[in-house]
Amino acid sequence: MIILNNNIQTPKYIQIYEQLRDEIIRGELPEGSKLVSTRYLAESLAVGRNTVEKAYLQLSSEGYVESRVGSGFYVQDIHNIFSLGNDKKNVEFPTEHKGSEIQENIICNFQYGHLSPQDFPQNIWRKVSMKALASLNAEDMIIYSDPKGELQLRKKLAEYLRKSRGVSCSAEQIILCSGLESALSLLSQLFRNTYSQIAFEEPGYFGAREIFEHNGFNTVSVSLEKDGVNVTELEKSSAQVIYVTPSHQFPIGAVMPIQKRLLLLEWAAKNNGIIIEDDYDSELRYNSRPIPSISSVSGNDNVIYIGTMSKSLSPSLRVSYMVMPQKWMKRYNEEFKLYQSPVSIIQQRILYEFISSGHFESHLRKLCVINKRKHDLLIRLIHELMSDKVVIHGKNAGLHILLESTQGLTEKEMIDRAKEYGVLVYPVSIFWHDVKYYSNNMVLLSFGNVSEKQLIKGIEQLSKAWNNTIY
Repeated sequence: MIILNNNIQTPKYIQIYEQLRDEIIRGELPEGSKLVSTRYLAESLAVGRNTVEKAYLQLSSEGYVESRVGSGFYVQDIHNIFSLGNDKKNVEFPTEHKGSEIQENIICNFQYGHLSPQDFPQNIWRKVSMKALASLNAEDMIIYSDPKGELQLRKKLAEYLRKSRGVSCSAEQIILCSGLESALSLLSQLFRNTYSQIAFEEPGYFGAREIFEHNGFNTVSVSLEKDGVNVTELEKSSAQVIYVTPSHQFPIGAVMPIQKRLLLLEWAAKNNGIIIEDDYDSELRYNSRPIPSISSVSGNDNVIYIGTMSKSLSPSLRVSYMVMPQKWMKRYNEEFKLYQSPVSIIQQRILYEFISSGHFESHLRKLCVINKRKHDLLIRLIHELMSDKVVIHGKNAGLHILLESTQGLTEKEMIDRAKEYGVLVYPVSIFWHDVKYYSNNMVLLSFGNVSEKQLIKGIEQLSKAWNNTIY
């Protein structure tokens, strides 16, 4: 039952939206149930029909309900979307292998880095773009913008980081960059007269290592334990800077617990060191709340936090940001005072409108619901169809997992066999600096740009491809 409070400032459509949303989350409105008509609810609550329609559209935009033309709004299952169990009659599986046909027609491509075009909020983006363009005048277009980025946007990012990641910082500490490469290139220049060696996770993101190596730094590999980077091994090295992905280690997927984060902070304080925290997919958590950042644990003195819009919104926007520790701000301002912002003022204004209007937060909620559905389906299918063939690494977060063969297949055999069955999976060996330490039996699967139908077919085909009896 919806009860409206006329004595509070919260708009009535928000009150309706929040109460219906909570009923769906609690399961009081089960999957498939139809919401009462907007006309009926408007009359029963004594509000305008537009008020109810706005509430229903908000629920729809966030994935709680589905609008069906001419029929109404129906509740989506946000908890356990796909219950395959022993009843697979509603799941469409390919039933036979046609080698030559599949060679020409890939049925599922688990390529990393691509997002689904259906998930991008194109109509909303177009509207906020028009509003942002209208806010620009001739004076804005004939001068260089703030070197660190538009102040309005940096203030919004500071608010967002404080709320979502526990990062306490001022807008002055935030520096807009054009992707991770842009951020790390700036850090390479900032560190060149202070540090000479930088540590990296093994395995880890090779692109970050290459940027520092191209800028003349020596790099050292630090092995991973089950809960993240080996701090004891790091302490034995001469590195004073380390690049880490603690909230969802790339590519393995380990989550660094608070105890190890404190050890890492202790190492940095003792060695006057720097932790570069790449929080590349922090928003995408499916069965738990987002993990607090390392930067939130301390006073930020030894942590440079890097965030991005590439996994949560669009990689082609090329927008990332750094939070610079206070003790480095003076030096940064001196060394880069003549640099200009690499992000277009138009893109910055659009992003500001998108965040300040609440669309970014709504988009993230919807994105998590959509990707949780695909993630849970993916994990369930693997358990049901390949539980004796593979071990899953890195589940419950992000847009990718790793599959490790337990059947004696090498990485190349897994890739080649998958391709023969129309499925593209990708190597993990490229993330190892020294491949002699790699077990050579894993592949990477990303579900960011894979539909549920493709996912079902893809995993069923992988089960066939990796069955030792087929060769």
